[in-house]
Amino acid sequence: MSSHDAATEAAEAGDRRRWIALAIVMTAAFMDLVDATIVNIAIPSIEKDLGASFGAIQWITAGYALAFAAGLITGGRLGDIYGRKRLFLLGTAGFTLASALCGFAANQEMLVGSRLLQGAAAAMMVPQVLSIIHVTFPAHERGKVFGMFGAIIGLGAVSGPLLGALLTQWNIAGLEWRPIFLINLPVGVAALILGRKFITESKAPKALRLDMVGVLLVTTALLMLVYPLTRGRELDWPLWGHLMMAGSLLVFGALVAYEKYKTRKDGSPLVELSLFRVKSFAAGIAVQLTFGVVLGIFFLVWTLYMQIGLGWTPLKAGLTGVPFSISVSVAAGMSVQKLVPRFGRKVLQAGALTMIAGILLYFFEAGRYGAGIHPWQMIPPLVVMGLGMGLIVAPLTDAVLSEVPKEHAGSASGLINTTGQMGNALGLGLVSVVFFGAIDDERLAKAPAEVGPAFVNAFQNSLGWAAGVLAVIFLVMFALPAKPKQHLEGGGDDVEAVVPETEKEPALTH
Repeated sequence: MSSHDAATEAAEAGDRRRWIALAIVMTAAFMDLVDATIVNIAIPSIEKDLGASFGAIQWITAGYALAFAAGLITGGRLGDIYGRKRLFLLGTAGFTLASALCGFAANQEMLVGSRLLQGAAAAMMVPQVLSIIHVTFPAHERGKVFGMFGAIIGLGAVSGPLLGALLTQWNIAGLEWRPIFLINLPVGVAALILGRKFITESKAPKALRLDMVGVLLVTTALLMLVYPLTRGRELDWPLWGHLMMAGSLLVFGALVAYEKYKTRKDGSPLVELSLFRVKSFAAGIAVQLTFGVVLGIFFLVWTLYMQIGLGWTPLKAGLTGVPFSISVSVAAGMSVQKLVPRFGRKVLQAGALTMIAGILLYFFEAGRYGAGIHPWQMIPPLVVMGLGMGLIVAPLTDAVLSEVPKEHAGSASGLINTTGQMGNALGLGLVSVVFFGAIDDERLAKAPAEVGPAFVNAFQNSLGWAAGVLAVIFLVMFALPAKPKQHLEGGGDDVEAVVPETEKEPALTH
């Protein structure tokens, strides 16, 4: 074999390895996304089997989000320091073990504790996904890769409830709800075996240290914000909850001040504040936060509307979401590969307007057909909304990371995910206002037959709020760059890879 043939074969083998690595990390991301939503559909079965209280049920669903949000930035920085492959495998192992503990939980306390462990493991695993993509693929290929990632996000967000409905209804081996967790075991084991072989290790180019004070501050601030939002409605919005949320702003301020000091001291902060001087990153984070609010409101309210307001079975409600899922996947795949290179941020803005159009159509149909609405009548608004979401979710990730230096990929990924989780938590907290605030509990207690119309009205009220937030998102998107950096460069490799160290920092202010 000639040296040329050997080099060609080695290049092809390397190309195969990175695409296999991509499939592995995307499968893990899909597993996490599904697990975040799969539980809601099985709540009645869990409640019946374990005799779980309402407070325990709330912690089974919210505990995961709390542990996940609190550990994301730390997980991203740990990957930068100790190796993204190593942290990905460690997080995947922890997630798989926690899934087994959830599946074999003997009581509600064990299930709550296992869900907290599962969220903490996900916080180590998930930030490495975007980091591994960022350092494995050159800039001109990343658009296609993030398009695939966006499709996975869309598919995972909606297929969780459908998969949960099927697994619960099938009652495999008499296990009732337990297979929704046990299904993670073969997936996790396969990801560990293949990940060890095919994922290439990467770290930050310069030596970094874990900022323990930063870890404490960011965890405290997020818990002070998310915990009252999660428990507020159950506890009738106590004063201490409002004080905690207000206090979280002070802790966030202390975090910023300390991270500035830490940067001057040894250049190894937990949150790389210089990232916010990158216009695409700062604007993208703002969009990510507000978009998370929309998703937090819509998906929970939508489930309540169908299963309680309309009285549909979990399987019927899950199947209704299939057109939405398909639309998100199709639009996400097209947006980055074909539309963004030509139209830039206008694609994201078109997505926001399209989602608003779908929401308004849903608002009209919910009012016209009331509690007698059929699944097929929901298809048009769901398809329009799904197309809009797909036009946002994949290009947004691309835009946020497009100008981020490789050494901060883990920190940036953690910030992206944390911001999305914070947005979701805010949206879930707002559900108490925009949905339950429109329902008269005393009236329903006297007239149970009014549940359907009351939930329809509350659903419409929530849709109006979601449309308003999307209008704000549309305006914030004007701060995004007209076109992502790599598309303007005509598909070249990362500039960061060839710019001398002394010239990198000024580029952050562009």
